[in-house]
Amino acid sequence: MKRLIILTSLLLVIGLSAFTFAQTQVESGTWSANHTNVGYNLNENNGERSMTLSVTYETPFDVKPDVVLNVTKIDCSNTTNTRYNVTAISVSRDGFTIKIDTWADSKIFSIGGSWIAHARKMMKDKDN
Repeated sequence: MKRLIILTSLLLVIGLSAFTFAQTQVESGTWSANHTNVGYNLNENNGERSMTLSVTYETPFDVKPDVVLNVTKIDCSNTTNTRYNVTAISVSRDGFTIKIDTWADSKIFSIGGSWIAHARKMMKDKDN
């Protein structure tokens, strides 16, 4: 019984130490696109159209992060269906690209939102 308590205590200390030294790196920001962006075509013509925006992190990540995007504003035509897709592509430790797509007869005059990038990193020493 005594060995079981010692073993359990040791495993608990090791587990808590690993959890204490694990840290999450997080960055966030906002994005928007409209006719003032070079190559903006989401409000013109018909068919598939897309544009991209580049995002560079303030501090590069130690590992490739996961990126979450959301749309918080959209200005579009009231005479057609609103169709859009927003994706994070080319995600790296230094940044990523936001790809905005629309199709058919949809007309998007402006679109914007926010992003958050997060990755778990292990602490190498107490100074990090």
